[in-house]
Amino acid sequence: MSNKPFAKTKLAASLSLVLGVPMGLPAFAEEAAVTEDIEVVQVKGVRSSIKESTRLKRDAVGVVDAISAEDIGKFPDTNLAEALQRITGVSIDRSNGEGSKVTVRGFGPDYNMVTVNGRTMPASSLPAGGGTPNSRSFDFSNLSGDSVRTVEVYKTSKANIASGGIGSTIDITTARPLDIAGPGFQGSVAAKALYDTTNRVGDDVTPELSGIASWVNNDASLGATVSLNYQKRDSSAAGAYVNQWRTSPFDGTIPQAADDINLTNPPAMGQLYSMPSDLRYTIADRERERTNALVSLQFAPTNDLVATLEYMHSQQDLFEARAEQSIWMDTYKSDLTFDDNAVKTPIHYREERREQLPRDIGLALQELNQTNKNDSFGLNITYQLTDSFSMMFDAHNSKAVSEPDAPYGSWLNAGLGANIVNAQEVDFTRDLPGMFIDFDDCRRTNLNCNGILDQDDVGTSILDANFARQESEITQFRLEGSYELDSGSIDFGIESRSMESHSLQSLTRNTMGNWGIENPGELPDGFLTPTNFLNEFDDFDTTGSFDQAFTGSASQVGEWAAGAYGFDFAADGAFATNRTIKEDIYSGFAQFNWSNELFDRPYNLVVGLRYEKTDITSTANIDLPNAVAWEGNNDFNVRYGTQKEDFSLSADYDHWLPNIDFDIEIIDNVITRASYSTTIGRPTYDQLSSAATVSGPGAPTLIPGAAPATASTGNPALIPLESDNFDVSAEWYFDDTSYVSAGYYLKKVSNFIGIAPQTQNFYDLRDATAGPRAQAALAELQARGLPITDSNLFQMTAAMENNVDFDSMSYEEFEAMYDILPDSSDPLMDFLAQVPTNNKKATIDGFEFAVQHFFGETGFGFQANYTTVDGDVDFDVNADPGTTQFALVGLSDTANVILMYEIESFSARIAYNWRDKFLNSPARYNNEPSFTEAYQQFDFNVAYNFNESLSIFLEGINVTEENSRQHGRYAAQLWQVEELGARYHLGARYSF
Repeated sequence: MSNKPFAKTKLAASLSLVLGVPMGLPAFAEEAAVTEDIEVVQVKGVRSSIKESTRLKRDAVGVVDAISAEDIGKFPDTNLAEALQRITGVSIDRSNGEGSKVTVRGFGPDYNMVTVNGRTMPASSLPAGGGTPNSRSFDFSNLSGDSVRTVEVYKTSKANIASGGIGSTIDITTARPLDIAGPGFQGSVAAKALYDTTNRVGDDVTPELSGIASWVNNDASLGATVSLNYQKRDSSAAGAYVNQWRTSPFDGTIPQAADDINLTNPPAMGQLYSMPSDLRYTIADRERERTNALVSLQFAPTNDLVATLEYMHSQQDLFEARAEQSIWMDTYKSDLTFDDNAVKTPIHYREERREQLPRDIGLALQELNQTNKNDSFGLNITYQLTDSFSMMFDAHNSKAVSEPDAPYGSWLNAGLGANIVNAQEVDFTRDLPGMFIDFDDCRRTNLNCNGILDQDDVGTSILDANFARQESEITQFRLEGSYELDSGSIDFGIESRSMESHSLQSLTRNTMGNWGIENPGELPDGFLTPTNFLNEFDDFDTTGSFDQAFTGSASQVGEWAAGAYGFDFAADGAFATNRTIKEDIYSGFAQFNWSNELFDRPYNLVVGLRYEKTDITSTANIDLPNAVAWEGNNDFNVRYGTQKEDFSLSADYDHWLPNIDFDIEIIDNVITRASYSTTIGRPTYDQLSSAATVSGPGAPTLIPGAAPATASTGNPALIPLESDNFDVSAEWYFDDTSYVSAGYYLKKVSNFIGIAPQTQNFYDLRDATAGPRAQAALAELQARGLPITDSNLFQMTAAMENNVDFDSMSYEEFEAMYDILPDSSDPLMDFLAQVPTNNKKATIDGFEFAVQHFFGETGFGFQANYTTVDGDVDFDVNADPGTTQFALVGLSDTANVILMYEIESFSARIAYNWRDKFLNSPARYNNEPSFTEAYQQFDFNVAYNFNESLSIFLEGINVTEENSRQHGRYAAQLWQVEELGARYHLGARYSF
């Protein structure tokens, strides 16, 4: 078998540039597989879509997988991330039950480069609950699939692909008018009704409207495409989480436990054990509106010139009203039962108040108000100078912004509490830990004593308003050329890419009441709605758990509190962190593409080299913290003054990135491939920060086993991960929609970024809990024979400092009246900082298996794939938390099975997706890991075409309503569990 060399015409040269992404992406390297006759394929239907995707995979040089639209405005999955998870080696992260970010071959979202029409896209995000924005990863939930033609996943890199993707480069190709067959006017409109089974308070059924229209004049010299999409979704989620797990060696005592604590199956001396800080049940009611728009204009005055001008906009408006009920597990421990793991975990916990008055149950209300926007302007000009030489110029400016959609910020937390807890228990043996409360609203004289938790028992505490904003902007210019040879081409180009990420973050804390101690029932009637949280958990055992709590509006509480307590209910504009990361990247590449025969067998060879130089500047302008105030037993508040300071550091690095790709059709329809490339993955923005953020300790320093104060800081001198990648594979294409493939990949990664715990002081902050006043209070407690608890220590310190009677005042009165501020006599505070550092090599490898087949003309077909991911960077769950560990997040095996049926006017598809357990964070709190448990999901799609123009369809997502759960070192160490539900889309599409 031989391939006739492809003689490129001027029109073909233009099409190869316009249809693809950057000119050098495998469009020219794959010419051996293209015939002389240019055939424009109108892709319609599931089987035709799979046929086109199979062609793209077969014709590629290197390891490439693709998904193609079935027709104009008809991408196979509503969500791009959920479509990508069907590809071998690709797994996804979900947010609110919907695909948002991707992991490829074990490398998480930050290490996969996402481009749109070959252009590097910026990313922005705001962490839930406030915090500093950090991610580089593109959120696919921002985009609908209506204007997408193809999504291609390049698992092996090339010199003409922008760097940054160790796992893959994912290119989204949007619809352009001259790509669409024939002149004239055509398009489609669609309407969907979305039914979300989780919804509690919003609309169960919400709309999605979309349309795409394209026009091309008769001589195909001018065209325009416009696409619009609007979606509204209301949903809810019930869940639970633990704020902190603290691991330490057992010294024979449990910090702050009662003297007569009962330990069952305790740790051995020196054995590691973990203790939780709390348990919280949550209900969240969410609203999302998503708007997408695309405008593409093309002008081809001659066969030699094509100009494309594009604008793309996406926006998500997010709102969430969230409520919590929680208990604190920081003191008065009386009964603990441990499991048998190497790091022991309390599987049963009980504490009693005994002589003290009832303690509080937390009843917080939170609110999210956030907008995510992306805007991109791009210009592409391709020009065929001669029959063998063409040039392409591409420029774009793209901006991603995540910002608050409320004057008080993006995240609001209204702390509420009721002093009704006589005793509390937790059963950690359940997937949803049981929360048991001995309720008593009669031991306090100022509570409404009726045996029911009602609004009259509830008072306020603090109001936290988090203001966070991130804006990332990329300006990119590319000039590329291609010189055609008889059997290949030489591609070359230069590129300039400037990225700037600017983030703001502040916390405005206002004091309201005192957890209901002094002012229960202060909220106006109707502010709180009694809600049985347990009714929201259909899939978990909740027998005996406490069932009284409230939902309500955090902003309503905030507006009332501003008047009642005299503060402004708005962000104060004083940003604790004002951070800018700038990257200027300059690159050039050359790539040789060759197609010929070896022993009468056709082969393709691509050899390329890319050079990149990166200059980086990290600047942070921060409010300097001036004190860590001791406000209660284990309540600490970092206070800020008016002094600001700039921290700025610069760094630079360069890389030579070679690639070699070779494939040969060893026998008819059997292709073997071998590839080598070097790729890099840049650190996340928070890892590059030039200033530290600090938090107070978990308990006073003088309390044995107290959790230290913490800090997080970046390291602008970090260099990118660098990976040498090897791939070998074999593929048998036994029909135009059928193949079997098997491959092995190996990635040798250097400069791996780990988190090194370091104890140091920041900003000369001092520790009031370790100074002479606290030591004198400790001595007085010991002299009196009183328990050394954080409450007693705080109370005694406040009494001695303020010359008041320790015995005549309750702890609650001390907490309401006194804050203890550090002074010059106190020692410097030690912070346990998590510092990112480069000093580890790692190896990741695995196998990919895939099979796809349609059974003749029966209409039945299937797809199946399985990917293994292994590496020497696993997290050691039995290691001491002070040990520096280097672990790769997202490392897990994945599998997909899709059954399809399509005949005449009817099509159906059911898809199964599975992902094994994986590490999602190596240091969720003080080097404590977080694992996402194994997850599976079933989806389906059914469609009926009445004629060539009109069709109806029904889609189901997560129809078996699988749930999401995350744990720490072992399954009993719950971090987070969320009960998810099914979503159904019923719609109609009309094409014209």
